[in-house]
Amino acid sequence: MLKTALKPRWIAGLVFALLLSGVFVLLSQWQLSRSAQHEPPPPSSIEEVKPLVDVLKPGQFFPGSVSDQMVTATGTYDPSKQVLVEGRLYNNQKGFWIVSAFAVNSAPTLSGVGASPQTWIPVARGWVADAAQAGPPPSGTIILTGRLIPSEAPVPNVDAGPGRASAVSSAELINKWEVSSYPGFIAATSEVSGGVPIPLGENVRALNIPPQPPAEQVNWLNLFYAVEWVVFAGFSIFIWWRLVKDDYRRDLEEDEFEDDDFEDVDEPAHDEATPEKTSPEPEHKVQQ
Repeated sequence: MLKTALKPRWIAGLVFALLLSGVFVLLSQWQLSRSAQHEPPPPSSIEEVKPLVDVLKPGQFFPGSVSDQMVTATGTYDPSKQVLVEGRLYNNQKGFWIVSAFAVNSAPTLSGVGASPQTWIPVARGWVADAAQAGPPPSGTIILTGRLIPSEAPVPNVDAGPGRASAVSSAELINKWEVSSYPGFIAATSEVSGGVPIPLGENVRALNIPPQPPAEQVNWLNLFYAVEWVVFAGFSIFIWWRLVKDDYRRDLEEDEFEDDDFEDVDEPAHDEATPEKTSPEPEHKVQQ
């Protein structure tokens, strides 16, 4: 069959089939790239700074529509309510987040057992490489600006120790601080007191957390088309192989037919039987 496949017409056919398959594969990749579509951005930009009290309510579920929203809040820090969250990266270096409790002015208060007279929100103020480099939060009334982020899940079966937390989890920090809290936290970008920006400190680095990329949706129709083009690519090679195989079978049949004709020509011809000559009977003389 290899001899048949090496015929010039089938070599040309193979080249054409490979080119056609390449086109089909490119079309498949194009359809695959279109199968994952980003959700359209919300009508209002999350980079527009909005008051926290207008964006999120304490004691309610954190809606995804306000995730990564830039917010501002006015209030005060409590230096006794501060924890360090380890295992946080900054320029590929592990360190700690400084997370402080921030009492939000004009925030709705919760009612019930264990509710505090003020509503607080955890604020990730910055990053330090060493726990000893973390200083207390600034005092006095602060105008805080930062990105609103959903609460993290606490790490199970882990005791971070005094002054530490396993994650920036509202559920975990409420128990540590014994306060009512918003269901999320703020990654601070600026702190202003009396109209003057407050520096973070010599060893503290700003977080500058960007918004998360938009969620992706799978377009199943485009995904089906991507698979379909791959099938077409394989089918074009199969068609070439099948045509070569049919040509190979025809060659075998022609060879068998020629061999049969050759055997018929070489066979000696059989003469028809001729009757044997009989000698004439002797004539009997008639005796007189």
